[in-house]
Amino acid sequence: MKLGQYNELRVTRDSDYGLYLADTEGNEVLLPRRYVSDDMQPGSELRVFVYRDSEDRPVATTEIPYATVGQFAFLEVSDVNSTGAFLDWGLTGKQLLVPFSEQRVRMARGGIYPVYIYLDHATGRVVASGKLDRFTGNVPPAYRARQRVECLVLEHTPIGYRTIVDNLHRGMIYSSETYTPLEVGQTVTAYVKHVRPDGKIDLTLAGPQADRTAALAARIAEAARAAGGRLALGDASSPEEIRLAFSCSKKDFKRALGHLYKEGTATLGPDSVTLTR
Repeated sequence: MKLGQYNELRVTRDSDYGLYLADTEGNEVLLPRRYVSDDMQPGSELRVFVYRDSEDRPVATTEIPYATVGQFAFLEVSDVNSTGAFLDWGLTGKQLLVPFSEQRVRMARGGIYPVYIYLDHATGRVVASGKLDRFTGNVPPAYRARQRVECLVLEHTPIGYRTIVDNLHRGMIYSSETYTPLEVGQTVTAYVKHVRPDGKIDLTLAGPQADRTAALAARIAEAARAAGGRLALGDASSPEEIRLAFSCSKKDFKRALGHLYKEGTATLGPDSVTLTR
C-alpha cells in the first residue's frame, strides 16, 4: 500500500467507523464513514488516497490532495510552529509538514512556496521540502526531440521561465518561445527542443507543426465565425496585430491561413479572412 499516493483497493468489510479496504497482499486501511457512499459495498473496487492521520494511523480518503508523493507543487502555509511549517494539502484535517531543516527560506503563514512531496522512510510519514534541487536531475533525461512533457513553472527570469519537467528534471522555456506570459505555479504542456550535457532541458511551447497549424486554423475560423464570417486580419497584417489576436507568430498565422485555403474553408485577402462555409 503506497502512502501519499492513490491506491486501487477492494472493500473487504463494513464497520461502525467506515469501510475497511485491502490491497492484494491483504493490508487493510479504514475509509472513514464520512467518505462512504451507498454504492460502496464489500467487493467494490475503489481508488482512494492513503496517508497517515494525526495519530499516525494509515487512513484512506476519496478527497483529492493538491499533490502526491513524487510531485512538485506550490502550496500555502496554514500554520508555523516549533516543528516547522504546515501546508494546506487540500485534505480535511490534514496538513503537510515542512521541517525547518527542509526550508530553503524560512516559511511564513500565508506564503505560497514551491515544494517537493516525499515519503520520509525514517519516520514513515509524508512530508515536503523546499530544497527543490535535491530532487531534480537525479535521473539522466532520456527524451527525444519534440517529445511532449508536462512542466511546472517555477520562476520568471530575464531569459525565460525556469521549470520542473515531469517532476524529475530542470528545464527552461525561453522568452522567445512564448507569445503570452506564463504564470509562476502554472502547469503547461511543452515539447523538448534539446537536452544539454548537464541534463537541463530546453523547451518550447510549440507542438508538432501539423498539429499546431490545424489547431490555429480552427481558432482563426472560429474567430471569423464570431465576427460574422469575416476576420479583419490577413497576410498584410503586422506581427504585433497577429500576436495580440492569436498569441502566435506571423509565420504560424500564414501557415494556418494556407491550411484554411487548401481545405476550401476560407478565401484570403491581404487584410481579411472570409469563411466560405
